[in-house]
Amino acid sequence: MGSQIEIQNLSFSYGTNAVLKNINFSIEKNQIVTIIGPNGGGKTTLLRLIAGLLVPDSGKILINGKPPKYNSGHIGYVPQHSHFDSKYPITVFEVVLSGLIKPIGFYSKEDKLKTEKMIEYVGLESVKTKSFHSLSGGQSQRMLIARALVSDADILLLDEPTSNIDSNNEKSLLNFLKNISNKMTVLIVTHDTGFVSSITERVFCINKEIVEHPIDSNFSDIISSSYSVPTKIVRHNTIIPPHEQKGSGIHYD
Repeated sequence: MGSQIEIQNLSFSYGTNAVLKNINFSIEKNQIVTIIGPNGGGKTTLLRLIAGLLVPDSGKILINGKPPKYNSGHIGYVPQHSHFDSKYPITVFEVVLSGLIKPIGFYSKEDKLKTEKMIEYVGLESVKTKSFHSLSGGQSQRMLIARALVSDADILLLDEPTSNIDSNNEKSLLNFLKNISNKMTVLIVTHDTGFVSSITERVFCINKEIVEHPIDSNFSDIISSSYSVPTKIVRHNTIIPPHEQKGSGIHYD
């Protein structure tokens, strides 16, 4: 199987601040891949580059063999923070529909049917007519994923997907991502290794440069000591909070 995402000798800077240096890796279709690292290590910048929102200083990004600008319909990007005007009365259905990126009022019947199906796909049909402000953190995350995917994207980019949801919604989101991975490629950037360790197939660690790490019994210790990333251990799909991880050898900031 060929690579769906291929990064070749990628470097990027904000002015004189080098954020990414000579990044090389590839991801095959329908894989769940996680990238972890410290704040300022380049995680979000890398996602924005893959999404085509930034242009690299040097190197290549290929999506299905072509640059991101030729694959915008294939890529769904969910940033860590999505801003909506709290005074604007918009429903869940309207938020998801907006992912089709058309002039307001120019949505076809097919567009609306596609939106209905996507809302059902993420399990939000019971709240589709409600204001998005009334949703729980987990529901909001699924709504944003639906908006990212409604354009028939087959690559999902998630930036810190667990940052605003509780542990119950974490488990629900984890199961959802596991279920959709047979239909699309999922790339997650996070500092929360516990959330993804039971579903991810590959883990990369980034701090300006990137290294792939095997997922084994020493995984959490290696990540914490090398990248100063607070981690959680998952056993039997149950997240063990940091304060219960006695004798784990994991260091916390």
